[in-house]
Amino acid sequence: MSAELVGVIGFLFMFFLMAVGLEIGFAMAITGFFGFAYLSSFPAACNLLAKDVYDVFTTYSLTVVPLFIFMGQIAANSGIGQKLYDMSYKFIGHIPGGLAMATSIACTFFGAICGSTTATAATFASVSVPEMRRYNYNDKLIGGVISASGGIGIMIPPSVIFIVYGIFTQLSIGTLFMSGVLPGIVICLLFVLAIYIWCKKDPTLGPKGGKSTWKERIKSLQGGIEIIIIFIILMGGIMKGFFTPTEGGAVGAFATLLVVLITRSITWKAFYKSVLDTLISSCMIMVIVAGATIFGHFIALSRIPFSVASWVGGLGLHPIIIMAMIIFIYLIGGCVIDALALIVLTVPIFYPVILKLGFNPVWFGVIIVLITMMGVITPPVGVNSYVVAGISKIPLNTVFSGIWVFLGCLVVASILFIAFPELCLFLPKLFGMAVQ
Repeated sequence: MSAELVGVIGFLFMFFLMAVGLEIGFAMAITGFFGFAYLSSFPAACNLLAKDVYDVFTTYSLTVVPLFIFMGQIAANSGIGQKLYDMSYKFIGHIPGGLAMATSIACTFFGAICGSTTATAATFASVSVPEMRRYNYNDKLIGGVISASGGIGIMIPPSVIFIVYGIFTQLSIGTLFMSGVLPGIVICLLFVLAIYIWCKKDPTLGPKGGKSTWKERIKSLQGGIEIIIIFIILMGGIMKGFFTPTEGGAVGAFATLLVVLITRSITWKAFYKSVLDTLISSCMIMVIVAGATIFGHFIALSRIPFSVASWVGGLGLHPIIIMAMIIFIYLIGGCVIDALALIVLTVPIFYPVILKLGFNPVWFGVIIVLITMMGVITPPVGVNSYVVAGISKIPLNTVFSGIWVFLGCLVVASILFIAFPELCLFLPKLFGMAVQ
């Protein structure tokens, strides 16, 4: 058999292992090991297995993953989300759909210290659902806005997805972080606009709330000061070169912990939960990255990435059409495969294609995160939708019925970012960061 055919069989075998319930990281590792052994030799595969697992678990750059996850978990379990929600509600709660808008805006702010979609969705499913129900909001709008807005947490830095993408492509994580700020704001504005139009068309979805006084609004701003301080310390230090993104993870985690200790907004029970959730999430990510590394070496040996790049280059199609095809593949894949696994699985294949077509790799990172945001809300795997349904007790089919308006917003955002790449590259260039 040709190396390419072995690679295709390897993909099918890996999907079979996933279908029968094996964890994604182990499925990739097993497939990669036996595929590499077939194309090379069994001793070489044993050496690859030991080396890749050791390298991943001792890689300095990957230490940023548990640090940023810990930072997000501390924020999620300390009541910062509640303060952000209250601040947003005080300003726009009196507008039709205002509570839903407040949720989306609060999720965006919360994303500045939490790079996890599930943590953000879980936090606001706990915080905002009771309030929106108190004002007779429709469960469809409640489930949809929390599921979709939770995804903004991986676009606004720090983002675990950007970190993993940067490690796999050897791009600057600081540059990737900065490239996600403006797109995250644009997506939030699209969500707010969609909520306003939706609730204007059907006022029963999101009735008006009470109007706050300016004194109450100004007082509520105190809840956002903590986020602003942490964000400025983190991103300012990275941009000015005071510390690397990896060191920034430690600084951000320490700053967040220091803030919640000073304000006495975290309990020992919440701290223990933060540490435990960080450990579980970090181990899961490490296993997936290790498995993907082994599988990636097998795929590289099968020459599939180079064959795909050559084949795409010979199609003679416009690069935008090929990009649309790649986005479609990511969108379909995100519906059935975990977002992180999809990225580590496909980046080694599509990254050479992107470079061959002349697209900016930093811009492509933003596009990948955007498609990931679609994947975490769409059935059947949409993890955010499951989290919201589980915590809020809203029926899962109701949550899924509420995500389509926001999915449309993400499609509009992808069109905007493809048509105007500077939306993603403006801030990195403004701060003198390399974007190539």
